[in-house]
Amino acid sequence: MGPAVDRIPPSPTPLPRRTDVVVIGGGIAGASTALYLADKGIAVTLCEKGEIGAEQSSRNWGWVRVMGRDPNEIPLSLASLRLWDDLDRLAGADTGFRRAGIVYTCDTARDVAGYEAWLASARAYDVPSRLLDRAALAALVPGAARPFAGALYTPNDARAEPQKAAPAIACGARAKGAAVHTQCAVRTIETAAGRVRGVVTELGRIDCSSVVLAGGAWSRLFCGNFGLDFPALKTTGSVARTAPLASGPELAVGGSDFAFRKRLDGGYTIARRGAMVSELTPDHFRLFFDFLPTARREWRELSLRLGKRFRIEWRMRKRWHADEVTPFEAVRTLDPEPSAALLDEAHRNLVAAWPLFKDAPIVERWAGLIDVTPDAVPVISAVEALPGLHIASGFSGHGFGIGPGAGRLMADLVAGDAPIVDPQPFRFDRFPQGRRPLAA
Repeated sequence: MGPAVDRIPPSPTPLPRRTDVVVIGGGIAGASTALYLADKGIAVTLCEKGEIGAEQSSRNWGWVRVMGRDPNEIPLSLASLRLWDDLDRLAGADTGFRRAGIVYTCDTARDVAGYEAWLASARAYDVPSRLLDRAALAALVPGAARPFAGALYTPNDARAEPQKAAPAIACGARAKGAAVHTQCAVRTIETAAGRVRGVVTELGRIDCSSVVLAGGAWSRLFCGNFGLDFPALKTTGSVARTAPLASGPELAVGGSDFAFRKRLDGGYTIARRGAMVSELTPDHFRLFFDFLPTARREWRELSLRLGKRFRIEWRMRKRWHADEVTPFEAVRTLDPEPSAALLDEAHRNLVAAWPLFKDAPIVERWAGLIDVTPDAVPVISAVEALPGLHIASGFSGHGFGIGPGAGRLMADLVAGDAPIVDPQPFRFDRFPQGRRPLAA
């Protein structure tokens, strides 16, 4: 089972018959979109098939970082950090956000050179990252037993609590007038004259002029039902939490083969950095050439496996009508098995690097399915082939940290306001699929 997530109360009002915007998906991107739309005074209804934040938005590491981002994501990451600073006030609840800093350690001089190259690309954005030598790293995070060659350090980067953040944001959206409905799967989009005119949910129909699909790992399946090919695959991220430590580092640290960050409960969230498991599915073969360049670059960190998910997705319905029960109702929450081997290895590596963690045993494990695009950059965009449809998905493991920025950017695009950052890097039509008409 996944980690315990803060639950929001059921909606105090019935499903509306009409709204301006329907947001599909109650992860951090969907909840943030609803919050910023409501803050603009736009009528918005958020529909979540299960519970708010119950899938990958509550199962990630909880890092909020600019450091190491793709240059296309740096402006959005910086904007998101600024939004996180004000998010507790805007939402009226605690997201667990703390600016404590993040460190990436370096085992070799080659690692240091790699981060020097990233710093050169990030210099235009005034990112306050800097390289540390071995002595400076020891002073910042004392007690290391591994002879690190240095580190990349960003003091302004932060952390937050994944099990609290999306529910807090959704409650904030509701307080500002958004309708937030859980256990309410959207089955399909209805169109008229070639544009969005509404959605059909399991609880009834909603008229609207705009839809934001923020369905995470479900977005490709949802799009496929009405002939839109959204190129995204799933990888599995395994995470654990430790028992509390009497004292330990406040900042988050990523090594070559471990990662940790402090939690509000005094324990640590840990993971095996540099190792991703991707269970093969039929979509891996359908999208083989789309993902081939990335696979060639990242093959050392990627473990492809054939398991039960291939059978699950092979048998899963790909097309349905609005009056039929959908896969979203059959599986309310994706809850994959965590990799015990990877998490045990992560803990061993962490204890070997910082022996103080021997007093913090693993007490809980979970996993989540991460939606990944061919270039590992999200789609936050209108869909030209279907006016009124917008997509905020494919966050490729970066969605928690940039979730508020993604929600604000999407709200700006839907409202026709000046966007908080340049949306060009996140356009759907950067992929060949985004330039095709809807399939018949």
